[in-house]
Amino acid sequence: MSRTTDQPALARRLGALDATVLGVGSMVGAGVFVAFAPAAAHAGPWLPAALLLAAGVAWCNATSTAQLAAVHPASGGTYLYANRQLGPWPGFVAGWGFVTGKTASAAAMSLAFGLYAAELLGAGDAGARLLAVAAVVGLTAVNLGGVSRTARLTRLLVVPVLAVLLAVTVLLLTTTGPAAGTGPGWDGSGWGVLPAAGILFFAFAGYARVATLGEEVRDPARTIPRAVLGALAFTLLLYGGLGLGLLRFLGADRLASADAPLLTAVGAAGWSPGATAAGAVVVTAAAALATLGALLALVAGISRTALAMARQRDLPGPLGAVSDRHRVPWAAEVAVAGVVVALVLVGDVRTVIGFSSFGVLVYYALANLSALTLRERPGWAPRAVNALGLAGCLLLALTLPAASVLTMLGVFAVGLAGRALVLSRRR
Repeated sequence: MSRTTDQPALARRLGALDATVLGVGSMVGAGVFVAFAPAAAHAGPWLPAALLLAAGVAWCNATSTAQLAAVHPASGGTYLYANRQLGPWPGFVAGWGFVTGKTASAAAMSLAFGLYAAELLGAGDAGARLLAVAAVVGLTAVNLGGVSRTARLTRLLVVPVLAVLLAVTVLLLTTTGPAAGTGPGWDGSGWGVLPAAGILFFAFAGYARVATLGEEVRDPARTIPRAVLGALAFTLLLYGGLGLGLLRFLGADRLASADAPLLTAVGAAGWSPGATAAGAVVVTAAAALATLGALLALVAGISRTALAMARQRDLPGPLGAVSDRHRVPWAAEVAVAGVVVALVLVGDVRTVIGFSSFGVLVYYALANLSALTLRERPGWAPRAVNALGLAGCLLLALTLPAASVLTMLGVFAVGLAGRALVLSRRR
């Protein structure tokens, strides 16, 4: 797949550490502060099994993405890989699913930041929306300054968040909580592990974000696999300790009913009123910072996929514009920011997360299928891993709510029909 634009290539400025931090920052977002509750509602005491299943599928996907990124070190992620390995139509499906689904996720994430920040500042719903818009505009300005600035800001955001999460994990695993000495009282079944894994999978989403920045990574054949797999391994250990701690401390019932599990845990720790209030502020601030860091990397990833699609005329050509000074896809960055701001102002977009999840699972299924077609592969990426990742993505996708699946299928149908119409007019 060759470029169909005269725009300059992006600059390779990311080293292994920056790429890994971007991967961690992409994963440790708002999801870790809320995902364990709905997952516990499905899986109950089987929550650790759901976490392991989600992590296993994520690891297979990350392995497939890493080996593809080493072979095709350019911007675009699975859109690029599927185009080159499977053909233009599968590539379009991957790119369309990622851009539409992740743009909706970015809007939801920015609004989540607004809600957390409004809680800290005492602002209302209107204030939360204004804060969300300000976050999108500010982060877009950072991204327009170059990928090095994006990496530096991610480091500043992710370090305090990790410190808070590690401190809370130690608290949950070493102190006595309200669940001590009581049974979970859960009346579900082991089949709840599947939808719970589908929910938890998206707390891991973001591990392959660095692959969408493949054109900006130094020595990509070595750096991208290390960054993707290293970021996922670190986040898995963190999530594992946090999930086990929440289940131990709160119990399945109380965890399942918590709107904000970490805040619930702080409130149940038995501290003095002043200490409890201070702990709630710290957790809320960490959630706001985590959301901001994940949103920063997400907007960067969407714009790079949009850039790749514009280069191949699967999106309007002007979106392929690259700035001469900072070598960033400025037109795609601005366009993505504009759509996200519009979605934030229209209404509560958190309801779109379900169909966004289906779109991303299709995206990763195509990544695994693309990796299956590679003839040369490293020893750490046998075809069995690609096959397991493909099967896992399809399994989790089919366990999502029917409304989410049908909605995203409609989005795919619109995109495919639009592409077919455009191609017919070019003849």
